Amino acid sequence: MLPLAATGLLALSACQFAGHDDPVGDAHRLNTMEAFPLHAYLPDPSSDGGKVIGKAQWILAKKCMVRLGFSGFAALNTKAVESTYPVRQGTLASRSTAGDDSPYGVDDPDLAAEHGYHNRSQDPEESSQPQEWPADQYVALTGTFDSGDSHRAHGNPVPEGGCLGQATRRIYGPAPKTTKVGGLKLTGYFSLPLELWYESHKKARKDPAWKKADRAWSGCMKEKGFHYPDPDEASVDTAWYRTEKPSGKEKKTASADARCKLDTDYIDTVHSLESRVQKKVIGEHEKVLEAMRAANERAVGNARTIVEKA
Repeated sequence: MLPLAATGLLALSACQFAGHDDPVGDAHRLNTMEAFPLHAYLPDPSSDGGKVIGKAQWILAKKCMVRLGFSGFAALNTKAVESTYPVRQGTLASRSTAGDDSPYGVDDPDLAAEHGYHNRSQDPEESSQPQEWPADQYVALTGTFDSGDSHRAHGNPVPEGGCLGQATRRIYGPAPKTTKVGGLKLTGYFSLPLELWYESHKKARKDPAWKKADRAWSGCMKEKGFHYPDPDEASVDTAWYRTEKPSGKEKKTASADARCKLDTDYIDTVHSLESRVQKKVIGEHEKVLEAMRAANERAVGNARTIVEKA
């Protein structure tokens, strides 16, 4: 796991270097998932522990697939797939770059003027990438069935969650109960911090100080000729999703959006509010969160043993 993000927040306050302020850099540092306290309780797939778990999952899944009758998997090079996740063949569409991966959207006026809101990462070096598998192999790997799919592979029952799900249970232990976050069902081992994050965000947005920040940002945008009540409304304008590349209007809107965030200290304000709520909920759920962190450390140990014995 990552070290407590709360300790890093001390270094994320207003930063000066050689006597010069860097408002864009300050905003960008706060506008990341890593800058929030709850991030400390989420696994990092790119960490050494995250990578060894990925290796162990595919080592176990490969053996499971062979047992299910997919003899070709005996020759599978797990190193080629351990940083991927499976998708059903024929369903992989090109990823849209519309949208933004940051918690609070665009924060650099110059980059926004170039990319607009088409700023979603498509970095090939990302820790996890999709990989297509034939329908029968996909079903056996994931335990995800479409209408008409058999729940058996070569006469053998597909385990719950498929071979990858079975591997995950072998590494982590029994799966936790399903929870709902924003209307979506989450069955992962880290659904609790995601649920707490979602609830913290909703609560923070109700704070009068957040609403005041929205009004200040909106007023700034209005002066520039753009009419949106808050940054979320600007970033999800349906006009931006109609083209693969940003239009001139989108670029101007996004640049103004980022500039107004800087001019009104929007990101600093809302990040502070949301972080405060997160710290409170961490305190309220500290025992179970720490138990979950310890369980993840045990899972990493289990994964290392599996990899060493492979």
